[in-house]
Amino acid sequence: FKWSLNPLPQTLTNLVHTGGTPIYLVHPSQAAATEQAHGLMSVKLVDTAQRHAIVEAIGGFRFARGFGATLSRMLRQGVGVHHAGMLPKYRRLVETLTQQGLLKVVCGTDTLGVGINVPIRTVVFTTLAKFDGRRQRVLRAREFHQIAGRAGRPGFDPVGDVVVQAPEYQIENARVMAKFAGDEKKLKSVRRKKPAPGEVNYTEATFEKLIASAPETLHARLEITHSMLLNLLHRDEETGAALARIVREAIPDAGQQRKQLRRAVALGRSLVEAGVVVRRAEPTPGGRRYDLAPNLQDDFALNQPLSAFAMEALEMLDDEAGDYALDVVSVIEATLEDPMAILIAQEKKTKGETIAELKAEGYEYEERQAILEEISWPKPLAEELEMVHLAMAKTHPWLVEYPLRPKSIVRDMTERAMTFTEYVAFYKVQRSEGLLLRYLSDAWRALRQTVPAVFHTEELDDLIAWLGEVIQATDSSLVDEWEALANPADIEVREQAIAERPRPLTGNLRAFTALVRNAVFRRVLLAADDDVDGLAALDADDPDVTFTADDWDDALGDYWDEHEEMGTAADARSPQLFIIDGRDTRRWLVRQIIDDPDHNHDWQIRAEVDLDTSDETGELALHIVNFGRIDGPGL
Repeated sequence: FKWSLNPLPQTLTNLVHTGGTPIYLVHPSQAAATEQAHGLMSVKLVDTAQRHAIVEAIGGFRFARGFGATLSRMLRQGVGVHHAGMLPKYRRLVETLTQQGLLKVVCGTDTLGVGINVPIRTVVFTTLAKFDGRRQRVLRAREFHQIAGRAGRPGFDPVGDVVVQAPEYQIENARVMAKFAGDEKKLKSVRRKKPAPGEVNYTEATFEKLIASAPETLHARLEITHSMLLNLLHRDEETGAALARIVREAIPDAGQQRKQLRRAVALGRSLVEAGVVVRRAEPTPGGRRYDLAPNLQDDFALNQPLSAFAMEALEMLDDEAGDYALDVVSVIEATLEDPMAILIAQEKKTKGETIAELKAEGYEYEERQAILEEISWPKPLAEELEMVHLAMAKTHPWLVEYPLRPKSIVRDMTERAMTFTEYVAFYKVQRSEGLLLRYLSDAWRALRQTVPAVFHTEELDDLIAWLGEVIQATDSSLVDEWEALANPADIEVREQAIAERPRPLTGNLRAFTALVRNAVFRRVLLAADDDVDGLAALDADDPDVTFTADDWDDALGDYWDEHEEMGTAADARSPQLFIIDGRDTRRWLVRQIIDDPDHNHDWQIRAEVDLDTSDETGELALHIVNFGRIDGPGL
């Protein structure tokens, strides 16, 4: 254990030159870890031969635009970054390169202490303070030891080193003291720096106390959920007895045991009332008296506390409505955990757009602020869902513990017809790509497992297929691992799914068709806004682009001469207005008919889709041919 009064770059340089690598830099936040990794790109950590080895190890790994391109540059300098906000495939790449001894420094958060697979020689704490979701505080002994204990590679290092950086003000004071050492007059006149106001301070004594302190005791916790009850139905034993045994073994306190058993009874009754669980005419040989309802899909699950509520709320929807599929999505999204970084970004963007509009309309500052206070992230069906929640809570008191969380992320992405990369760029959430992908994965699983088959429509199935393809194309590991784990009886299935190369983008034609449809409709949305620059930007990576910004501008001018509006609502998304020619070939010609106000349907966007190139690159290869009247020249 070492207390460091050197500036961080000097600390790292010393460790690199004395064999202290790989180094894990612990930061209090994901943003701090990423910023530090950026800064270290200017520090020479690897030589030319080592850089070539890194490039060779990376091989043909695909980095997406945005953060992916930045990470690619970092890795080539021997610097990695690792935190929960990153895509899983990027985290695994950093782990692999570190295991091979190619990365000198990995910048991350305290996730090092919860089992990530990174072999580390030296752990360097950039601070002993952290934000725990409520306040800034010094690390607890258990947190400190859990992270520090990862120093030293088993079977390779005889010992591991732990270095803690002193606060910046102490480092600066030490530098000044060293500079004027021996000059008592100057030392007395020097004005020593102090901690910044509101900053959590710590000293070497704090560090020594953490080293000497034993980790705090962990207390077992268990809360019965719908998912647990459904899982117990797979056992051939009396469900109540099995549950009681689990509760007794997991919870030592008798009062808490009774509380959880009462909760289990309430949840069980709600499952029976909802028709999810049915009583057997005769018990099984092992004594089980209940089964999952036979009309539910094989992989039905209630993985969220509000999943049972969602089944009740789905009953209120009109399956003949144009937005039915999107409303089903909104019901499910209201039951999922809030990915706050994404929601805050949505709110921030909405407020920014509103401010611009209000200023243009001449609103005064006080009026603008009053309006902005009412703005939050989008919450579709919030009032309707709240009414169902309140009504259901009267007979199911446990619902009160779980407030609704209305939001629109999957729905928003669908309505905007955006890809994952476009959505990340639109809301500027590059540092939270992993959070967004996990949320989309949770939503996809919930839509597949929680929505009973009776509520499915072709449009909803297309949406679910599209969402799965978005996740698969972004980072296939989440889908592959989940699909493999769906068959826990065969562990080889899981290992094979992870080891195999991602399936071709066109492997699921239904999902691929939805991907194409959304990509073309994205052009409709931009055309409806007369956003020529946005349309041109979508084709910026097309080396064979022939329909340019000027062509879009001219064609839109002609369209607006004939029609006052361009439809973008549910009718405009009708499958009848989206036509694919050449489905039996590897090169499709797609046509998106425009929904004009008079429903003449006399304008269209034409595009070509190269299926082979899409598979090779892992991205949709779509080439816009033109936009114009159906009876126009070249159409």
